[in-house]
Amino acid sequence: MRVLAIDPGEKQIGLAISDPTGTIANPLMIFKHQSNEKNLEVILGQIRSLQVVIVVIGQSLDDDGNPNFAGRRSQKLAESLRKKTSISVVLWDESFSTEDARNARIGMNVSHKKRQGHLDDLAATIILQSYLDNHKKDK
Repeated sequence: MRVLAIDPGEKQIGLAISDPTGTIANPLMIFKHQSNEKNLEVILGQIRSLQVVIVVIGQSLDDDGNPNFAGRRSQKLAESLRKKTSISVVLWDESFSTEDARNARIGMNVSHKKRQGHLDDLAATIILQSYLDNHKKDK
């Protein structure tokens, strides 16, 4: 059961994929935001080639738990994917995923210069691992 996670950043989109058992999340790729249609093509290509059964999209929320501007963009992406595929598309709270990704790089003793890179794939990995851990008890 492969699960794909998406961290839809403003400039770049990070993807993460689970192992075949749906237990461990791994970074997959980062690609530049182009147009909604081209972004969907890339994502759908990964869904098909990796035989994904669930897509988890990170959604940022405000302090009241409502989608903020970026969160509404995630909702639109989810709606577009649901129109193009029959697999389950889930919105998942991405609060602090980028900050957690940055802290993970610090914890791995990655130099400050190398930490300046993009964190979207690591953020997607954190979102996905959170989802997988939360749904472990459902199995």
